[in-house]
Amino acid sequence: MSAGRRSFIQGFGSAAALAGLIGAGLLKPGRALAVEFNRSAFDARTAADALRLIGAAGAEASRDILLKAPEIAENGASVPIEVISQIPGTTRLSVLVDKNPSPLALQFNFAPGASARFQAKIRMAESSRLRVVAQAGGRHYTLFREVKVTVGGCGD
Repeated sequence: MSAGRRSFIQGFGSAAALAGLIGAGLLKPGRALAVEFNRSAFDARTAADALRLIGAAGAEASRDILLKAPEIAENGASVPIEVISQIPGTTRLSVLVDKNPSPLALQFNFAPGASARFQAKIRMAESSRLRVVAQAGGRHYTLFREVKVTVGGCGD
């Protein structure tokens, strides 16, 4: 039997078995559970308001937060960043771009014991200060980094 025919028969058999389980009611689609989020913080128009709304207005500087971002971003529509928190018990990481129309760019929640790190691409309207805020043990910590943008990304 040819490999193509064998793959087709295996795939067809798997699909038939799956359809049978769904038809019998043994497999049901589950609900997607999402975390409630603070929409007002994402709608804030200034970094100070966003920080206040996430409860981090008095965040203290920390060297235990690592931010990898380019010094000069050639395209503000896609600025790669990597954030790692080495603060024990980090449960949330937020990234703010001070001069963006909506400064709170993203926010990740972490389960207890999880490694607090992520990579993402963010949009920057213009050269600005990036601010990472880590929440751990009911306290907030922050780190700043200036990023120059040569071509704007928000609203262009």
